[in-house]
Amino acid sequence: MAVEIKISKEKIPYKTAVNYLEKRVQEVKNGKKDDLLWILEHPLTFSAGVRSSNLDVLDKNIKLIRSKRGGKITLHNPGQKIIYFVIDLNKRKKDIRRFISFVENSIIDFLKTINIKSRADKKNIGIWVDNKKIAAIGVRVSKWVVYHGCSINVNNNLSDYEKINPCGLDNKKITSIEEIKKKKLKVNEKEILEIFSKNLKLL
Repeated sequence: MAVEIKISKEKIPYKTAVNYLEKRVQEVKNGKKDDLLWILEHPLTFSAGVRSSNLDVLDKNIKLIRSKRGGKITLHNPGQKIIYFVIDLNKRKKDIRRFISFVENSIIDFLKTINIKSRADKKNIGIWVDNKKIAAIGVRVSKWVVYHGCSINVNNNLSDYEKINPCGLDNKKITSIEEIKKKKLKVNEKEILEIFSKNLKLL
């Protein structure tokens, strides 16, 4: 099954990306476009998923963008890698839990390549290193086309999290590759997408 691989080097506004995804979902449903894996960064953005609560907004001055994705309030900022996807499960196994495991395992596999041991947590969706969250996952499904994506904290400013309770969590429970490694690191976007592409073939 063909999958388009897309890498954006410039920062893409959150709403621009979501509009692109929603259009792509319809195109995939209609058989006009292939599935999609897309990696990018956003400028500083606070987004609220369908289970969000205003109680998790600590700084009432922030601008919150409402999203149709699953999950609560989260943060995107420069230095955080976003992997978006539009994947047609009509052509694969119609199993959302299996799909979430694919996303989790892909992030875990990538972190392994830079010698970071991580794990998934059934109670708190996302990827964890010890007791801190390094990657978030939020998906939406429309007629078995699953979309939205995940984020991996690479070298982003973690102090931005102090304005919210990210995913309903204590904002001090968030970490990044840079914080763990104690040095600034760049990651290879192509390598991340290769891992996702390889694991996607197993779905």
